[in-house]
Amino acid sequence: MELKNKNILVVGLAKTGVACARYAAARGGRVTVTDMRNETLLAGALAELEGFDIIRELERHDEATFLASDLIVVSPGVPMDLPPLVAALGAGREIVSEIELAARGIDVPIAAITGTNGKTTTTTILGEIFTQNGYHTYVGGNIGTPLIDLVASRQLVDQVVAEISSFQLEWITSFRPTVAALLNLSEDHLDRYPDYESYVAAKLRIFENQTEDDFAVVNRDDELVWHHAGQLRASLFPFSRRHELAEGIFYRDGVITYRHNGHEECFPTAAIRLQGVHNLENIMAAVACALLLGCRPDETFETILCFEALHHRMEFVRQVNGVSYYEDSKATNVGSVEKALESFTGITLIAGGKDKGGAYAPLAPLVRERVNHLVLIGEAADRMEEELGTLANTLRAATMEEAVQTAARITAPGGTVLMSPACSSFDMFRDYEERAERFIAAVKAL
Repeated sequence: MELKNKNILVVGLAKTGVACARYAAARGGRVTVTDMRNETLLAGALAELEGFDIIRELERHDEATFLASDLIVVSPGVPMDLPPLVAALGAGREIVSEIELAARGIDVPIAAITGTNGKTTTTTILGEIFTQNGYHTYVGGNIGTPLIDLVASRQLVDQVVAEISSFQLEWITSFRPTVAALLNLSEDHLDRYPDYESYVAAKLRIFENQTEDDFAVVNRDDELVWHHAGQLRASLFPFSRRHELAEGIFYRDGVITYRHNGHEECFPTAAIRLQGVHNLENIMAAVACALLLGCRPDETFETILCFEALHHRMEFVRQVNGVSYYEDSKATNVGSVEKALESFTGITLIAGGKDKGGAYAPLAPLVRERVNHLVLIGEAADRMEEELGTLANTLRAATMEEAVQTAARITAPGGTVLMSPACSSFDMFRDYEERAERFIAAVKAL
């Protein structure tokens, strides 16, 4: 994409915004960056722009700048209904996301992973499978490294694996993965979207530009995913824990079976280190993407056998007095907590935080069946108790430390204390990592 001498506006100076601004400036664009934060809060980002001829418009979004731009690149954290963006769209200005800009400069297959939960684990597994198979692989996107950095570096790769969020899909026009996976759908980010349907529509855009030559790897067991799968142009390749599939990948009796075009591969799961029913789904999705894109079964199986859990996702901390403690701080929505609860019984669940707008009622059957005690923290505690409090012994805690101490007191030997919040962390912590660190420290202090 030719950027030289064009007026390029980058909206938002988080990691992707900084990367896009540097990329556009290095290619001769006349770049302006705009962010509502001040110079002090943006000190780190602005330091990364030193040496580039870039205009800064801070603490404001100037509509005139939007209207004077040839291309507007929107960071994932910027809502689509921002008034200057709406005005620019109405005036016919081209608006793209970072992944759209990057994809225009990528000429190798892209495997793109989205879904409400499991994106990071699946993306990481898939990246390691490709590497084990000898591919020069770039792993990026929402997982932490912008795709535009690959294009900017001119690095030679054989395969791109990208974690893709709904926010990143909002401004695509031609982004087309060779293989796209939709892991699951549940209520999330309703503080950003007007309703659940809008969130689902954003997720489904990952398939928008695919053709019958591409593959859509979809969760056969997720009713909403499967409902929409029939409308896709790409070749469907489902994965399932519940159904045997003539074409697809499924789990039955301790074996993952992959079937495609009359060919079958079997992978026994007994020795796989990554535990939990949600991780079984993540593994199947990653294996499907890998084999569809030419990976060898033996190297693929070796990779999944050795893969360990990611930090802050169903991570075992320690056992104290016969009670096992697990930290699941990345479980920031109900769908993620459902998967965690399916993995244990006799649970003391520590949950709560900043409410994201979704209903907690879908957790009710699993709470009733598997949770003995519910310890609630944060802003969402009132609503969580209202929707779930009658299903288990429910207590409140003012801090994470108090929650852990309470859980230790009430959980019988053989039980599990699971910190799986179903909420974001920003009411009490800097981010989900700090929440995890506080939980781990409190458990180690017991």
